Amino acid sequence: MKNHTITRAVLTELATRWSSSTGFTLLELLVIVAISGILVALMAPGWVTFLNVQRLNAAQEEVLQAMYNAQSRAKQNRVPWQASFQSVNGAIQWAIHPANTTPAASLWRQLDNSIKLDDETTLQQSNGIRRLQFDHQGNINGQLGRLTLSSKMGGQAKRCIVASTLLGKLRPGKDHPTKQDGKSCY
Repeated sequence: MKNHTITRAVLTELATRWSSSTGFTLLELLVIVAISGILVALMAPGWVTFLNVQRLNAAQEEVLQAMYNAQSRAKQNRVPWQASFQSVNGAIQWAIHPANTTPAASLWRQLDNSIKLDDETTLQQSNGIRRLQFDHQGNINGQLGRLTLSSKMGGQAKRCIVASTLLGKLRPGKDHPTKQDGKSCY
């Protein structure tokens, strides 16, 4: 019986010590909050840059697919088609349509609001609309050029699509530290 009493006394003592020592002190909580704040402050700029680059990549892919779609329809329908791009209230819109129809009558789609047309864009422009036109064989009909995208939120990241040959070759590009032909996106 005595062993049973000692065991019960030991367990009661351990339970009392454990229950009085659970939780954190105010000082410990303040240290944890301070360390967490420092880590968030260090990681935030990198996270914002990462998100901007991901948005640029998605916009570049969307524009490239629009151009490929216009090129494909030109071959399929055996008539010239074009991919048109415009900036409306700071938002970039795109549409594909037969070259002989006005872009205004087309269904315009919008890129992410955080993306803008960069000054490096050299696609032919008429009435505020930039265009890339493909002839009935899918070749580029007219001027070569590039459509360059950058973030409205700043940063050096750029993404571009380059129409590099009259045969209709489209090539995605990104920013580089050294310029080529005065452009950093190639």
